[in-house]
Amino acid sequence: MKVIISDEKNKTYAKDILLFSDPEALKPILNPIRWKILKLLASKPMYPAEIAKILKMHEQKVYFHIKQLKNSGLISIERKEEKKGGIAKFYKVSSYAFGLEIPGGEKKIPPLSIPRINEKLREFLSPFVKDSELNCKIVVGSPDPHGPFKASARDGHYGIYLGIFLGQICNLPKEFAIKLDVDIKAEKEEQNNLILIGGPGTNILTAEMNKYLPIKFDEQNYWKGIVSEKSVYTAESCGVIARIRNPFNKENKILVLAGLRAIGTKACVLGITRFYKDVLKNYQNDEDFACVIQGFDLDGDGKIDSVELLESV
Repeated sequence: MKVIISDEKNKTYAKDILLFSDPEALKPILNPIRWKILKLLASKPMYPAEIAKILKMHEQKVYFHIKQLKNSGLISIERKEEKKGGIAKFYKVSSYAFGLEIPGGEKKIPPLSIPRINEKLREFLSPFVKDSELNCKIVVGSPDPHGPFKASARDGHYGIYLGIFLGQICNLPKEFAIKLDVDIKAEKEEQNNLILIGGPGTNILTAEMNKYLPIKFDEQNYWKGIVSEKSVYTAESCGVIARIRNPFNKENKILVLAGLRAIGTKACVLGITRFYKDVLKNYQNDEDFACVIQGFDLDGDGKIDSVELLESV
């Protein structure tokens, strides 16, 4: 399987293409009825009787064409279901593009900035990346004294690292996507999809979300500890990675990357960009999720370079 890369209206799209080296393999597509069947199956998986009804054809004739397409590798069985006392086979297309390939002609191009990221991470980030475009506001704490603790955030630069990572899997949005927490409040944009960077002591949006998190920061002292039903975590390099429904707009999501201290926030950003396979191993599709992680300096250079999952709910 190879991929067609296209650039349309400043957006990059990718589509798998099934290539053959023998023209005989594509003969089934040249039949107009089989082409109609392929287009139907490209819209959704169907079983032969359903196709026959749509095309107003005898079911046995459809079975014949289905068999030809399946033998050529152009379609495959997606699932089986019981229908009227029998078993119906639902077919799907093997690819959304087919073609012939002649050996040679390859050209070197710069490396594509479209990484093959883990499918679980892709689903986890899906509310924040829509149609290959960033679909959220990335919110960092203001570097000026603000909030009830008059705290100054020192972890805003971690948003740059996260932005570089997200830039590999989506296009730049039309509107400026990075916001300070005080600006989000002033402009009343809390209802958007949000990625919050920084603990509740330095990011006032994270503080507002704290009561909704499955695992929370100590409400009496945000820097004292992270509290779950199982334990209390007090190491400065500990943090919470959480994805919840936005309480201001249930249609949207909020992703929290927040540490007890700046070093914990850094561990959260590394956790979602480099160690996501371990961090998200207990995540279930579209469910509220939270985990406690801790960053470690394994090579002894004084900088966090590894992340360990401590708990997830």
